[in-house]
Parts: sequence; structure tokens; C-alpha cells
Amino acid sequence: MELRHLRYFIAVAENRSFRVAAERIHVTQPAITRQIQDLEAEVGVALFQRTTVGVMLTPAGELFLREVRVALSILTAATLSAKRVSAGLEGSLRIGFVENSSWEGLVPDAFARYQAQAPDVHLELLPLNSPEQVESLLADRIDGGFIYRFEELPAEINTIPLLHKGALLAVPRQWGWPDDRPVRASELNDKPVIAFPRDTYPSYHDYLIQACREAGLTLNVVQEVTTEAAILSLVSAGIGAAIVNAGNLSRRPARVQFLELADLPLAMPLTFAYTRQNQNPALARFIVMLEALRAEMTR
Repeated sequence: MELRHLRYFIAVAENRSFRVAAERIHVTQPAITRQIQDLEAEVGVALFQRTTVGVMLTPAGELFLREVRVALSILTAATLSAKRVSAGLEGSLRIGFVENSSWEGLVPDAFARYQAQAPDVHLELLPLNSPEQVESLLADRIDGGFIYRFEELPAEINTIPLLHKGALLAVPRQWGWPDDRPVRASELNDKPVIAFPRDTYPSYHDYLIQACREAGLTLNVVQEVTTEAAILSLVSAGIGAAIVNAGNLSRRPARVQFLELADLPLAMPLTFAYTRQNQNPALARFIVMLEALRAEMTR
């Protein structure tokens, strides 16, 4: 049984005539008659009763018509859904992101624009640090991620460079440092500092330590915590200072001062990463949208 058998059957049933049905669907009358005969032979019952003025459905034909309409409706919906999934308009998409990248600018704009363009895609956003995202990409737990890249990535990962954020010095407001004066790195020598443990992101840790040494600073780390939210909490409590991503400017804690670093030009290279073998159409649509957004923001 083929789809044309069912469409010819519906045409004859609705028009109660082989001739009229043939004209409506642009086939010859012998052709449509032959297809209906084949359909009746396959079903094993008479679907039409022939009369002198046309045809009418048998009781079996009436039941068959109702079921065929339901089946074709389901098939039409399935076809549309398949096309929408293929176009990246339905399905699901899992995106990782470093939290401080999402407070303002490109990353939240990308999420908002994608949801507007593809509202029927289930967008799952997962806050993860950069090494966790790389691990999740390779394990197919996420489709893509916004990471800070400080090292060579595995060959199977593609990247789209987005922008470079800088770094700020966060100090407890109770220290009373001037707001309008950039701080030289050497001024932090012997000051208590809060930092990430090296195993959170070894490449970034080594990059930071090397940059500090070159600027004449040896970090006096008194506590290590794994997120910048925790770091800023400890700065708020007066435990020490911290060098943090400039993305934190938009969520300044009340008890923290953010100060410029005069001679510590740290670059935070924000990058979108995904694996070469990922064939998710929703990801392909996200990438097209992201590249368009990046181009707009760099004009």
C-alpha cells in the first residue's frame, strides 16, 4: 500500500466520482480506477459501491476513510516536525557557559536571540567552568559551550573566537583603597589573596601566576575556592583581594571595590567550542546565529 493509493481513495470518496476525482488530482480516470482496485484487493474488502450515477462508500469504506484521514494527518504532522528538526527549529540543544560570561553582552544576547528565533527548541543552559565544558563536549553531554581558552584543545573540537575580556582587582571595601587610581601588581605583594586552586583550570592558573611574576608579584594565596562567586564572597568578608574576570563588573558586591590593574594586562579569550562530529541541526542554527551576532557587535 502506497500513499498515492490513500490519496486517490480520499479523492474518490470526497467527490463520489472517479471522473471528478481524476480531474481534481490531475490523473487519468483509468489510472485512478486501477489504483482503487489495487487498494481494495490489498485491504481485502470493497470500499466503494458502484452506482449508475457514481460511487458511494460501503460501511467498510466509511470506516476506512475515517482511519485514513487520521493516519494522513499524523503523517503530515510528522513530516512537518522532521523538516523543522532538520532546520534546527525543533529538538533540543545543550549549551555550557562560564557564569561570568553571561552577566551582560554577547552571551546573554545569544541566548535571547536564539530563543526568539527557535522557540520550539528546548534550550538547556549548563553553568560549567571551561575544563568541565571541554570534558562534557568530548563525552557528548553538551552540544557546545562558551569557554575561556588558555590552551590547545583536542583536535575534534572546533572553536569560534568571540572576544577578549580583561581582568580586575577585587579588594575589600574596608581596605579603603582609592577608587580612581589603577593598582600596580607589586602593591599586592604580601597582601592576602584568594584564588582558584590549580586543578580547577591548570592552564589559566599557570597563565595567571606567570603574568604576576612578570609584573613583579608573588601571590600570597590564603584561601582557594572553585568559583568566582565564592571568591567575591570571601573578598566581601575582608579575607583578601582577588584578580577576577572583568565580566564581574555588572554584579559588583556592595562590600567589594573593583580596581584597574595598571601593569597586569590579562586577556580572557572567550570562545565558543563544539565538536566536529556533532550533527545536531539546532547546534548548526545556533552557530549561524552566533556568528551573525558576533559580526554585528564588531562593526
